[in-house]
Amino acid sequence: MAPDGPVAPGGGVPAGPQPPQDWVFPPTGGYPVGAGPYGGQPWYPGAPVAYPGQPVHGWHPPAYGLDPADPLVTPPGAGVNGWFNRCVGAVRRGWRLLLPILLLTQVLPAAVVSVLSLVVDPTARWDQAMAEEPTTLPDTFVTDLGVMLSVVLGSALVFGLVQSLGWAAGTWVVTRQAAGESVSMGAALSHGARRALGLWGWTLLMSVIIGLGVCFCVIPGIYFAFALSMAGPVYLFERQHPIGRSFRMFHDRLGLLLGRVALVAAAVIIGGGAAGMVEGIGTLPFGTTPLDSPGTAVGVLVVTLLGAVLALPTHLAQLVGLVVTYAEQRAHEGPVDSARLAGELG
Repeated sequence: MAPDGPVAPGGGVPAGPQPPQDWVFPPTGGYPVGAGPYGGQPWYPGAPVAYPGQPVHGWHPPAYGLDPADPLVTPPGAGVNGWFNRCVGAVRRGWRLLLPILLLTQVLPAAVVSVLSLVVDPTARWDQAMAEEPTTLPDTFVTDLGVMLSVVLGSALVFGLVQSLGWAAGTWVVTRQAAGESVSMGAALSHGARRALGLWGWTLLMSVIIGLGVCFCVIPGIYFAFALSMAGPVYLFERQHPIGRSFRMFHDRLGLLLGRVALVAAAVIIGGGAAGMVEGIGTLPFGTTPLDSPGTAVGVLVVTLLGAVLALPTHLAQLVGLVVTYAEQRAHEGPVDSARLAGELG
């Protein structure tokens, strides 16, 4: 049976009371436009919508379920300032919990992988052997390389599960705090543990896709990294089709998502580069074989841990930036708020 009210493109019927029959729908959306109090556009005779602290816009009024003051969801038209303000707000609300969570699940695993890399690093032995026989590879070259790759990649895979737990726990904290709900370290880690395995599996698949893209002249790898940037949040909130959904979000709002993710990537690259530089400069005085004596070994461990801690703000920026960006993408698709997103996390 045909619906009584007008039907939006794609067959959807607007929720709530039906508008007058002479209303029309925009060619690219599912929301009615026409006479009403939320205008500012030719089809809206009423006053424009003014989001607090933002320019006047005539799209997605509060009547359609979007709160312009929502602490997590950036309404369409609020721009980069609206997105950035919500990122800052999430950090201010949650840093007391987010920092220890990220310290335990991101910083410490990264430090352990770095230390293991130093332990199995055979380059000093290779340099010594090639100084004696410059025209031939060391006899243990293949064996040493296999051991190093096995240890580094194996530890990265194992600790990737811990890092997935941290991303899930941090996302839960950011979302529940925005919805005004109570949070605690134990509850956050418990939620993270329930979602860690699934997120870890999807992360491995995304890493393979991005790695294959990098093998093809790097640029495809960069494209895949941006196109898959929403896959983690999609899995945590929706738990289905994260790769396909992320690609659709990226292509549906290419400029918006590309700009937001580029800002997050810039923060991660700059912060991570600075931390890596400090670690590299700090380890220079200990020579090429720092683990040969207890004194230099302790010094290298301290510098490595310091470098990992200095990278902590980059983990925080990446987590908050991607969650807020995902919430903004959802706002472009339909009515959503922090409470609904918190409910979706479970």
